Amino acid sequence: MNRNLWLLTFCQGLFLTNNVAFIAINGLVGLSLAPRGWMATLPVMAYVVGGALSTGLVARTQRRFGRRRSFQIGLAVALVSALLCAQAAVWKEFWLLCLATVVAGYYNANANLYRFAAAELAAPGWREKAVSMVMAGGLIGAVIGPNLASVTRNWFEVPFAGAYMALAIVALASMAMMQFIDFPAPPAKSATAGGRPLAEIARQPAFIVAAVAGSLGFGVMNLLMAATPIAMQVCSLPFEDIAFVLEWHVIGMFAPGFFTGHLIRRIGVLPVMGTGLLLNLSCVAVALSGVELQQFVIALFLLGIGWNFLFTGATTLSLATFTAEEKDRAQGALNFCMFATLALTSFASGVLVTTQGWRLLNFGSLVPLVLTAIALLWLARRRMVTAAV
Repeated sequence: MNRNLWLLTFCQGLFLTNNVAFIAINGLVGLSLAPRGWMATLPVMAYVVGGALSTGLVARTQRRFGRRRSFQIGLAVALVSALLCAQAAVWKEFWLLCLATVVAGYYNANANLYRFAAAELAAPGWREKAVSMVMAGGLIGAVIGPNLASVTRNWFEVPFAGAYMALAIVALASMAMMQFIDFPAPPAKSATAGGRPLAEIARQPAFIVAAVAGSLGFGVMNLLMAATPIAMQVCSLPFEDIAFVLEWHVIGMFAPGFFTGHLIRRIGVLPVMGTGLLLNLSCVAVALSGVELQQFVIALFLLGIGWNFLFTGATTLSLATFTAEEKDRAQGALNFCMFATLALTSFASGVLVTTQGWRLLNFGSLVPLVLTAIALLWLARRRMVTAAV
């Protein structure tokens, strides 16, 4: 861990502070402002839709301005969008809240490249550990995010307007920190005109599985996490309990970052991803066992660890599928797949939890988990056949 990686780790933590606070409050603010109950998670969905729509623009910005300037642009967007969300809460304008979170999606797409930038700040033999350690910075968000939302939600007369203002301050802090990170210069353009086309990169089995497992693993996590505040409110649990559950969920998401990279180097990326899949299945089993506080805490904690193993593994798996010249288009494609899945699950979580209930929502999450298992088994079998030959 060098100075640049430490600073990027803190920026990752502030990014997750923003995300966790958004998850904690957007569904509840949406529920209070939405014309219909099933529309409650549209502000959550708008955040990831904005991310999906921004992936191409972010890729071009990264290519044109480089890592640091592009990341600073994303943080400026985070600042503006947080102020718009606060205004929407004050004016009680549901559609302005949705628009503001669509705008915030640019920051989401931009900051999701921190994990790839981490690999560029480390020696080649330590890339998976660098990715894992920077993602461990999300622990900052695990501690600050839910508590920030809880402490600042009554800063002003309008509930949660203060929480959005606090997120604007978080964006300013991250902008100051990003200014001191020295990213490597982008590679010089060669006669190969930037490497292979995206279609050729995307046909690689490892790339396919990285996209499928990373997107579906993130999708399942988002499906259950976005619905949790609403499900807990329906069960008459106070907001302090909601913040507590989300805090332990995000601890589960990022605490393994201190050793996930070591596990990948020791036992391989596919076994680690398979373990993440089993943890997600355990989460569903616990969630189906009841709706008391302890079941929410344990289920969401297991969900967080499972996500970490799947997503860190998918990121590491993808690193071997593209060159430095190809990184912008390849990483943009991976992020687009992820955000498109998140958009679908964000909308589905609100519809299912308000119309069908928490139990059916958990049963529905088994479908993407089965698809992820099929993808992992397919790649493992291909590798075994290749090794035998």
